[in-house]
This record gives sequence, C-alpha cells and structure tokens, in this order.
Amino acid sequence: MSSAAPTAPDAAPEQALRLADRATRRPWTARLLAVLRRHRAGLAVALLFALLAGWLTHGLWPSPGARTLALNPEDQALYEWFLAIDARALLGDFGLLTDRLNAPDGVNLMANTTVIALGVILAPVTLLLGAPVTFAVLAAANLAGTAIAWYLLYTRTLGARRLAAGLGAALCGFGPGMVSQTNSHLHMTAQWLVPVIVWLVVRLLRAADPERVGPTDPADGTTVVLGPDRRRVVSSAAGLAAAITAQVFIGEEVLFLAALTLLIMAITYAAVDRELARRALPGFAGGMGIAAGLALLVLAYPLWFQFAGPQGVADGMFSPHYFSADLRGWWTISPLSVAGGDEAARLTTGPAEYNTFLGWPLLLVTAGCAVWLGRRRLVVACTVAALVMGALSLGPAVVLGGTRTGVPGPYALIAGLPVVDGALPMRFALAVLPLAATLLVLAVDRALRDTGRARRLVPAAVGAALLPLFPTPLPTADRPPLPEFVTGGHWRQCVQPGGVLVPVPLPTPKEPWPMRWAAAADAGFGMPEGFFIGPYGRGGSATMGTYKQPTSALLAEVARRGDQPAIGDEQRRQAARDADFWGASCVALADDAPHVESLRSTLEQLYGPSTRIADAWIWRV
Repeated sequence: MSSAAPTAPDAAPEQALRLADRATRRPWTARLLAVLRRHRAGLAVALLFALLAGWLTHGLWPSPGARTLALNPEDQALYEWFLAIDARALLGDFGLLTDRLNAPDGVNLMANTTVIALGVILAPVTLLLGAPVTFAVLAAANLAGTAIAWYLLYTRTLGARRLAAGLGAALCGFGPGMVSQTNSHLHMTAQWLVPVIVWLVVRLLRAADPERVGPTDPADGTTVVLGPDRRRVVSSAAGLAAAITAQVFIGEEVLFLAALTLLIMAITYAAVDRELARRALPGFAGGMGIAAGLALLVLAYPLWFQFAGPQGVADGMFSPHYFSADLRGWWTISPLSVAGGDEAARLTTGPAEYNTFLGWPLLLVTAGCAVWLGRRRLVVACTVAALVMGALSLGPAVVLGGTRTGVPGPYALIAGLPVVDGALPMRFALAVLPLAATLLVLAVDRALRDTGRARRLVPAAVGAALLPLFPTPLPTADRPPLPEFVTGGHWRQCVQPGGVLVPVPLPTPKEPWPMRWAAAADAGFGMPEGFFIGPYGRGGSATMGTYKQPTSALLAEVARRGDQPAIGDEQRRQAARDADFWGASCVALADDAPHVESLRSTLEQLYGPSTRIADAWIWRV
C-alpha cells in the first residue's frame, strides 16, 4: 500500500522551501530590474545629467574627428596628443618621459597637464576610434560624472533630499567655471573624484571619534557609545590614499585646490567645535598619516620625476598677476550662460577661464541661505572656505573692471611657495562652486523639511538664482581635414614607427596643428619642438615650448610671409645639422600647408628633390 500524500500542515514547509529556493534562483534580469526599481530616482538624475552634458558638447558629435571646440582649439590639439600618447600604454610603449615630441630631448608627462589615468583607461577607445572621439567622450563625461558624484555625496553622506541634492550637484557639475573649463581643459573638469575624497575624509573623521554612537534603540530611545572604529579608520585611510594617487594622474591642480579647501574647512571646523577636535584629532591625524604614507609609497617616484627628473620643472610658468580674477567677474554672468553677454569676456584671460562668473543673484541667495542656516558647523566651514578661496582667486593685487587698484590681495601672502606657484590664482575660484552648492543644498533641504513659508520660498529663490546660469552649448567649428599622407598610413614610407618625422611648418604652442598628425597616427612617430611645458627658461625654469633651431625658424618665416629666402651653402649645412640634431628620418610637407609652393621651393633648395607620396612631398634626410 503506497504512502499517503502529505497533509496540508506537512506540505506547507516544503512549499515554503520551494518558494524560497525559486526566489534565490531568480534570473539575473529580474534581480537587475529589482535593483533598477530601488534606485530609479538616482538613475533618473544621473541620466538627466548625462543628457545635459551630451547636449552641451553636441557640437563635437557625430563626427569628433571633423569638429573642434571653437574657443580653444589649440589646447584640444594638445590633449588629443596626450590621449594618443597615453593609449600607447596598451601597446607596451609608454613612459613618463616620451620621445614622441620635442625630439631629441622629449617631454616630461608629469610636468605637463596630462590626464594619464583617463587616457590609459580609455586607450581602447583611442586606438579603435581615434583621440578626437576619446576627447569628446571625456569632455561630456567629466561634467556628468562630477555632478553625479556630488549628488551621491549630498544624498548619502549629507542625507539631503533629492531636490536639494540635485540642485547643488547641478551647480557643481555644470556651473560657469566647469562649463568654461570644458573648453579643452580636461584636467580641470575631471573632478568626479573630489566628492569621493571628501566622503573618505568625513568617514575617517567619524570613525576616529571616541564618542561615536550607534543607532537609537526604538524601544527606549537610548543610544550606545561605540567608540572609535580602528578598522574603518584604516580602510578610510587606504581608500583616501588610492583616490589621491588616482587624482594625481588625472589632474594635480584639482587635487591641490581640493586639499587646500579641505584644510581651511578643517581648521574652521576645529575652531567652531573644539570638543570634537580635542577628542577626534589623535585618531584622525593618525588616519591621515596612514593615507599620506600609503600615497607617498606610490607617488614618490612620479613626483620626483615631475620636479627633478629629465625635462622636469620645479616652478610654475604662469604669472599670478596676469592670471588673477577680476573682482567684477564675481557678480557678472558668464558669456556661456543663457543670461550672459559677450562684453563680460573682457574680465578674464580667455573663454576657458570664466571661473568666477556666478552672477549677483546667486551670490545674494547663497549669502542669504548662509545667514538663514545660522552657525551650524558645516555652514560656517563652507562659508569661511568660500570667502578665503574667493579672495585668493584675486591674485597678488586686486583688479576691478580691468583696472589694477593697487590694493594687495591675500594671494600675495602665499605667492612663490612651492606647488602654489604652479596653480593659477583665478582657478582658486573653482573651489567656490561646490562650497556655494553645499550651502544651497543645506538650505533647500532644511526648507523642504519645514512646514512654513520657507518650504516654497527657499527652493524658489535658489531656482531663480540658478536659472540665469543655465549653460549654453559650447561653440564648435569644422577642423581642417588631415592629409591622406597621415590618415592613409603613408607616413610609414617616410619614417619607421618610433622614428622622427619633421612636419613643415613645425608645431608651436600657438599653432600646434601638426601634433594632430601624430595623434591620428596613435603617436607612432615623434616630431621636433611642439606645444608642451619644458625647462627651457633661464636657469632651467619652465617655459611653453622650446627654442627654435635655425632651420625651423627659417621655415616658420616662409610659412608666415610666403617670401622665399636666399639659400646658400651655409643654410644647407645648417639644415643638415638640424636634421641630425632632431634625429629625423624625413621631412614632410602637405598640400594644405600655408604658402606651400614657397615652402616646397625652400625645402628643395635645402634638402634636394622631393618625393611625392599621397598628398605630401617628402625629403628623406
């Protein structure tokens, strides 16, 4: 006789087990959908930021190789060359000193504003699609990534409501300074690690507090003092070291500005809350020491290489008097914003440096929010840091409306200090963006938790202040097509990979266009001179580019004026000496060169008859 089927009470546990097993074996698509539903609000914000970044840079698409940023094409040519050099890491051909520019001396990549980490990460994109595509991707991704990172910090670390966090994050990622710097300054817009660094510092401070408390017991409302969490202190320090190290290889100037801002905030925080400083300082200082030690283990050699290695420079080359912010720029709206005008451009050095242009509505609303929030520790710290960094941006002497007032600026107190002289004073203003945004986030978040008039008044005021700053798409223009000699790979008939090709005219900081040849060839060949920072000033001080050899100076003059100089035996001997100095394999002149016939005639007198390859004439030297 067969056994009876289980009764209902006996079957219930088996059914529960089967349901639990089925739940744990849900297809990955179901689990993914569950995650997306749980984070749909955050994902929607991230998508909105990505769309905004794409819209602002849409002029580079859908053909980045044929388009360029119209307001700063020279720096775009430089960064595309940087990205091509970085991509060679995937081919096992990369070093901090590269011989692919400024032959034969080379270029120290650490001494230049490279984005090595990003270039290496996106090396497959560069090698498959070209450096212009990678540049366009980074131009948009830096804006969106920075805004998303600040949004996560505001919602998860600060605990702000989504609306408040979204407004603040939008200002951090798409504020006037960020949009302006997107004109080819990739090292300045790659700020998405800054919120990570801030989060790790806050995490370290909280873990080091001896009076750290646990969650409140819902039964009796009591809390338990947990004491310092040494494991979290160490993990925060290790994470901080990793973030700092990565930022060094992305943009050292951003790291310097972030570190200085956090230092000012920490000092202010300690002055406002001396009890917290007294009890947490030992553990916090220990954690920061661990972070500094770990970072130094990795960065010691690269930093030495930057300042004391081959082609390294130990000083800055930009005058703080010239690259200082005009005081009037603070209450002026950026020309790259919907409410801005072109007349404001005269208040700064160029369209890539609209760093202070916040406009008077945002300044007034931010100041009002700071007063309304009162003497909260974070509010005071952000306010003091914003005032200090804003004052430092004015440089050694205050300029108002283009007129030098003679009034000394606070920057005069730190001018000439190591590291400081490598940063442009006007870029200190970039640190004010996230500080002002944090004050706005705190104010809007508080208002949203309020039941009175502030619930509507404060968000409306913040929105009204931000609206005039809404950015407009970056101007772009067509770029001249590259010679078939380069794009078709015909250059290999002229120079072996890794050899030196001399384009005519040679690249300079003001006209670096032949560097696009190298970028299109994945930096497969080197070239003399070019656009870079090197030690060619008095006493080995930093300069932009290098001095010209007699032959390159002669060819540059022909390209500029079209006149054919008298060529004799001495010029021919000098041309041979210069080609030997450069280690050149061949000289190339493309059809689109200025005054091409004059250049060709001059080159034939210097190097003899030419050979035609594709759309270029070449001379094997």
